[in-house]
Amino acid sequence: MNSIKKNREFLNVYHRGKSYANKYLVMYVLKNDSEENRFGITVSKKVGNSVVRHRVTRLIRESIRLNLEQFEKGFDIVIVARNTAKERSYFDVESALLHLGRLHKIVMR
Repeated sequence: MNSIKKNREFLNVYHRGKSYANKYLVMYVLKNDSEENRFGITVSKKVGNSVVRHRVTRLIRESIRLNLEQFEKGFDIVIVARNTAKERSYFDVESALLHLGRLHKIVMR
């Protein structure tokens, strides 16, 4: 899984990409003209302390890893965790991620 790491790349997706949100996550998507998807995950300090934020990040990363083959290729995808995601289970986070992918029409199924 390729990552978006630089602040400039995150800002590019925020400003030029399209976004959809649900109860737990916000997803920004921008076409990147390559054969790979790049994912960026952000969890604000408003969500909780570092332990909580890292747990939410791990849940999102694992949801992406297990469903990677369902995503169409060639996109920069930034996922922002909302405050409500902190007390959720893996299955809630995974279904929220796939729901947003379907809204963006980048998840096959």
